[in-house]
Amino acid sequence: MDSMDEYVRNRITQLRLNKGISEYQLSYDLGHSRGYINNITSGKSLPSMSEFFSLCDYFEITPTDFFDTKHNFPELLTKAIDEIKDLNDEDMLLILTIIKRLKK
Repeated sequence: MDSMDEYVRNRITQLRLNKGISEYQLSYDLGHSRGYINNITSGKSLPSMSEFFSLCDYFEITPTDFFDTKHNFPELLTKAIDEIKDLNDEDMLLILTIIKRLKK
């Protein structure tokens, strides 16, 4: 078994569990049959490239976020960054100060 294949299967499972949905629900939400996600997570198949992008869209993450092993909740990080981008410079500096203080 290829370690990248295993990573993809495990990552889909992790993102699905973080979202609190079943394999069936994820399959249904993506427009597939009941067993689609189960076939992926059990190692029977892998998503096509277009389906991979659909999964990323579904979980509101980028493909880079999907492969980011440092963050369990990449969708939260992406949402936070998107919100920060809309702030003015003064407010961004304030947020940065708060983040630095919280890390202590």
